[in-house]
Amino acid sequence: MSRELVTIKGGKDGFRLLVDSSASMKEIEAEIKKKLDSNPGFFPEGTKFELEVADLDRSVKKGIDQLLSQHGFGVDNSPKQARRSISSQPASSNQNMQPESVVQEMMVLNRTIRGGEEITSQSSILICGNVNPGAQIIAGGSIDIRGTCRGMVHAGAWGDTNAVIIADRLMPTQVRIANMIARSPDTMEKSDFAERACIKDGQIIIEPIER
Repeated sequence: MSRELVTIKGGKDGFRLLVDSSASMKEIEAEIKKKLDSNPGFFPEGTKFELEVADLDRSVKKGIDQLLSQHGFGVDNSPKQARRSISSQPASSNQNMQPESVVQEMMVLNRTIRGGEEITSQSSILICGNVNPGAQIIAGGSIDIRGTCRGMVHAGAWGDTNAVIIADRLMPTQVRIANMIARSPDTMEKSDFAERACIKDGQIIIEPIER
């Protein structure tokens, strides 16, 4: 079993970048590129990652910083404010209200979203848990679910057609991206791969991806 050289995890305040300190810069660079390329459109430009490796060589840290900068990202070691917010307003109210400016940040929830709950954010949303039937997730950006999605998910709710929806098990009752809607079949086979829903050629498609 191969070791995980680079891991991107959602924390309470955003993304954490964990790197194997024994790996070479070439290996780290290849792994970071692979993970970023496998989730295009999910990380908005300007996203900053908290680097969590105390014994990482200074030159390697500098190399990671340069690599992320080339992709429009950065390393952030400064104190952060919590970015969690939950809206209980109806989905229709949120979708009709165009925000003055969409803040390029990430809402991170480390829990399962129960049926009847509605999570709304003008930014992208990362959920480290399942989305149960009856739950609704509405995001101005993209949605990433590190678990099984069985609820209703709406990415790009204010018109972002480049938004994507990713889940370890994508089995929603309804998928929406921008102003497009796709309903799941009455019987859906469970996939052995993580999947991504996105807009291509004017329709929503679902394709397997590597995490």
